Formats: sequence, C-alpha cells, structure tokens
Amino acid sequence: MRTGLPVSPVSKSWKELYRAALFETDKSKVSERIAQAEWALSQRARELFHTDKEFIHERQAVDAATQALQALRSALTGKKSGDRTGRGQAA
Repeated sequence: MRTGLPVSPVSKSWKELYRAALFETDKSKVSERIAQAEWALSQRARELFHTDKEFIHERQAVDAATQALQALRSALTGKKSGDRTGRGQAA
C-alpha cells in the first residue's frame, strides 16, 4: 500500500539527467546521455503510473521530456520523428 508522495532517487535524477542530455556539448557523449535520461524517465513513469491525480503535472513533464529526447535523438541521427525507414536521412 502506497502512502504519501512517491519519492525515489529517480524522482529527482530524471530532471538532472534530462538536462545533461539536452545540454551535452560533446557529440560523442550525447547518445549515452540520452539513453541515461530515457532510462530514468521510464523508471519515473512507472512510479507515477500508480499515483493519484496530484502528480499529473509531473506525469506531463515526464511525457514531454521523453518526446523531446526522441526528437533530439532523431535530429542527431538525421531521421524525422517517427521515420523508421531511414528515408529522412540527409544526403
């Protein structure tokens, strides 16, 4: 039975990892930073799944951050968001 605010290390770290991925300037580290942030976001989304409506704003923030990271990854690989065929790659 859950009571009170669901606080875990992931609840704080996803924001830090997300920012680290967004603002990484070393191109060789960006993919790793994105993967770390995506992992933390998925863990936090699982925690929030079982919470009440009082956490709706954080749920929305987690969803938005996940989508932003997907867009960043797509931009780095040259694919359009949702394009799995590779036709969106630059020539």
